[in-house]
Amino acid sequence: MHPRLCTLMASASWFVGFANSLLHTVLTFLVPLCGRNKIEHFFCEVPPLLKLACVDTTVNESELFVSVIILLIPVALITFSYGQIVKAVFRIKSASGQRKAFGTCGSHFTVVSLFYGTGIYIYLQPSNNYSRDQGKFVSLFYTIVTPMVNPFIYTLRNKDVTGAMKKALCRGYDSR
Repeated sequence: MHPRLCTLMASASWFVGFANSLLHTVLTFLVPLCGRNKIEHFFCEVPPLLKLACVDTTVNESELFVSVIILLIPVALITFSYGQIVKAVFRIKSASGQRKAFGTCGSHFTVVSLFYGTGIYIYLQPSNNYSRDQGKFVSLFYTIVTPMVNPFIYTLRNKDVTGAMKKALCRGYDSR
C-alpha cells in the first residue's frame, strides 16, 4: 500500500471517529436528565444515559443509528477482503495449505465477529426495547471479554502453546 494512501485512510478514520464522538458528546450534554441520575451500568455509554432523559431522544437515537452505519463500513471492508482471501485460498492446491490458511483467517474472523457483532447489536436496539441487564452483558462482552479472549484465540493456533497447555492441564489433572 502506498504510504500516502495509508496516511489518508488513517487520517480519515481518526477524523470521522473524532467528529462522531464529538457529536455524541454534544447531543448527550444537551439532553436534560431527570430522576435519580444514576446509571445502572458498568460505564457511561450513550444508550443507558438516554434512558435517564426527560425529553424525546429521537435525534440522539438517529445519531446512534448513523454511528452504526459508520461501524458497518469497516465490517463491509473486512467481509469483502475475506471474500477475496477465500477465493485465493480455494486456488491453493494442497488441502493442508487451505486448512492452515483458513485456520489463521478463522481466528481473526472470530475476534472481528465478536467485537463488531456485539457492538452493532448494542447500538441497533431502540431505547424503549433496551433491557438494562442485557445491555450490561453485551457491553461487558465487547469491552472486556473480547479483548481478553483475543490473545487466547491467536495463541491457541500455535502448536507449542497448545502442547504446553495440554501438558500443564494433564499434569494438574494427574496430581489429583
